[in-house]
Amino acid sequence: MLSCGPMNYPYLEKILTARVYDVARETPLDRMPTLSQRLGCNVWLKREDLQPVFSFKLRGAYNKISQLTPEQRAKGVVAASAGNHAQGVALGASHLGIKAVIVMPVTTPSIKIDAVRRFGGKAVLRGDSFDEAAAYARELEQKHGYTFIHPFDDPDVIAGQGTVAMELLRQHPGHLDAVFVCIGGGGLAAGMAAYIKRLRPEIKVIGVEPDDAPSMYKALEQNRRVNLKQVGIFADGAAVRQVGKETFRLVRELVDEVLLVDTDSICAAIKDVFDDTRVLAEPAGALAVAGMKQYVQREGLKDASLAAVLSGANINFDRLRHVAERAEIGEHREALFAVTIPERPGSFRQFCQAIGKRGITEFNYRYADDQQAQVFAGIKLEGGEAERQAIRETLSAQGYDVLDMTENEVAKLHLRHMVGGHGGGVRNERLYRFEFPERPGALLNFLTHMGATWNISLFHYRNHGAAYGRVLVGMQIPAEDRARFRAFLKEVGYPWHEETANPAYSLFLR
Repeated sequence: MLSCGPMNYPYLEKILTARVYDVARETPLDRMPTLSQRLGCNVWLKREDLQPVFSFKLRGAYNKISQLTPEQRAKGVVAASAGNHAQGVALGASHLGIKAVIVMPVTTPSIKIDAVRRFGGKAVLRGDSFDEAAAYARELEQKHGYTFIHPFDDPDVIAGQGTVAMELLRQHPGHLDAVFVCIGGGGLAAGMAAYIKRLRPEIKVIGVEPDDAPSMYKALEQNRRVNLKQVGIFADGAAVRQVGKETFRLVRELVDEVLLVDTDSICAAIKDVFDDTRVLAEPAGALAVAGMKQYVQREGLKDASLAAVLSGANINFDRLRHVAERAEIGEHREALFAVTIPERPGSFRQFCQAIGKRGITEFNYRYADDQQAQVFAGIKLEGGEAERQAIRETLSAQGYDVLDMTENEVAKLHLRHMVGGHGGGVRNERLYRFEFPERPGALLNFLTHMGATWNISLFHYRNHGAAYGRVLVGMQIPAEDRARFRAFLKEVGYPWHEETANPAYSLFLR
């Protein structure tokens, strides 16, 4: 547990006087009846998805822009963003008649580019990542005299985000045990904590990050800001390599704890929000709900009053299929098993009998020899983790060789969607996971760097509606070429993970 102590409160006046309501709305605090019943607590949801840009980011962006001098307004503003901050800056600047240039990575989905233009901003596409876009935005700042509007590390932006807490405490004046807030760069958590801890210090403020982008968690752990070498791409609204100086200072002194949640938990939280509101939260928008559920389970809470901020609903439609698949696992409603069964008539029926009257979500296998078959099975769960363990023990007791694949990333991302089997006669094959930028030419760039040196023996790609595609590649690499291959990986520059030792590979693909 990462905890923080008290501090002085220079932000109270800035939050109380923040200019946000020229463009932002006071959003409702809605009770979540279904989730409240399931958790045995009173759960409230702060609906920032109802802002004009479907995110809280408008508050901080407008508060900053509204305080610019006439000279600064005349020159215009610039920002770097692939999502919600971009739309907030565009709308806020347009309302004040100020030119806004938004630099976005070329991998940004068209829905977000179109939204920036619809809100009056000029979208400039540059680079494959946020860092490259931000560097170019800084170049434009120097060249044209624009004012750079930082997405989180600015006192006026932080104060604007703090108005979420001001509304929340007014809407819920009674007892409240904890407030859960997503953390990307830390602007929302810092602003809300500054207000809550000044007026209601007994309320816990708990930040939530994706476990593959733990920039604030690591910073608190090491008591200094860290620069992550790589961040996950699913909850892109919270995918920040380094938190801000000012946000880190405030979070370190005011936020009680920072929790990490995985992709499956985020997907389950998106479904929870949908079940109670019929709104589709974006992955970063559902972080707070995912963290709250984890906290309730860890602490064994009952009858607690809890609030979570639904921070955004700018989800790409193509991403919904991935969310739906992973939500069942995140809710412990599905388990994935690799099971070895005899290769003879009737063995499938016997296997199903061993499973009982549970639903089978999928069943994949390919003939390999006349002795054994490797089965990949998805099984519906009604009793969560306990039932998953019971199935594994039942199958083992009946003589089946069972491997639980429910937490295996390769199995969940790729294997369950692949058709095929073992590669007979494929020598020196090694398996890698890559993240390719989702743009034309990415594969060609990979193949060009590789040249004709190694043969590709397996390739699987599946679009998840994100800025990057997940790719599984098998290549034939003799032992004497390993060093040269490592140099190729460094040169091509795509994030990668070797999966040659993954049991999913040895059972179904090798």
